[in-house]
Amino acid sequence: MKGDMTTKFAQTFGIVSVKGGVGKTTTVANLGAVLAKDFKQKVLVVDSNFSAPNLGIHFGIITPEKTLNDVLNDKCKIDAAIVNHPAGFDILPSNLLATPVNPTKLKSKLSSLKDKYDIILIDSSPDVGDQMLSTMIASDSLLVISSPDYPTLSCTLQAAKIAKERRTPVVGLVLNKVRGKKFELSTKEIEAATDIPILAVVPDDVKVLEALAFSVPATLYAPRKDFAVEFRKLAASLIGNDYEDKSFVSKIKKLMKGDTVADRNRRKLLKKK
Repeated sequence: MKGDMTTKFAQTFGIVSVKGGVGKTTTVANLGAVLAKDFKQKVLVVDSNFSAPNLGIHFGIITPEKTLNDVLNDKCKIDAAIVNHPAGFDILPSNLLATPVNPTKLKSKLSSLKDKYDIILIDSSPDVGDQMLSTMIASDSLLVISSPDYPTLSCTLQAAKIAKERRTPVVGLVLNKVRGKKFELSTKEIEAATDIPILAVVPDDVKVLEALAFSVPATLYAPRKDFAVEFRKLAASLIGNDYEDKSFVSKIKKLMKGDTVADRNRRKLLKKK
């Protein structure tokens, strides 16, 4: 009897936010790192933020020879612009693009790679226009990045509205830079306002900035920190795995605090897969 010859195609997640500075690119970099290192996925991270392309900087790629811009302008094949990272995943960097973006072209170019990867993560531009539209068209589903404050929540609602109009499903929301202060919006308030399940609550940590200074994803730089654990839990849920941190500290925290909103939402997502 012959084995299953069905080709498996990559899941493509667009990482979006209408507001800059909430940690969208940081999320892409760290999700890519943990999916490759901890879950042995074949991962490609794509910088589709043409107005502020800095995904490559997170990996020490400052002046790439070829970029996604060259690919979209048909100056080179897409394989020629991909950079291999020592941690076991691939990066498709970009640089500032002055010419208008054809919103359908990104999907067309990435389609040739769908059978080479398990996961493709696209770092979107926060610009509401063809740049964000190109990410939404190229993605199977979206993750929306927010932080727990009113200005960002307002922008998050706008991102959700745009996704709904484009009929691109939003798999969940990543609440980033959480400090645990009383003045922050609660997870209950944010879910009620957005009608999007929160899949991760990532605590603010100076180690994230420190890692960026060394051009290393923070989850590789400080893998035992709470933010790294949260990224691993999120990554696992996206690929249909259930991840539980078995460290002593995490066990104590779970006994004291119980399940979080994100824990419950990740379990719901797993049941759907």
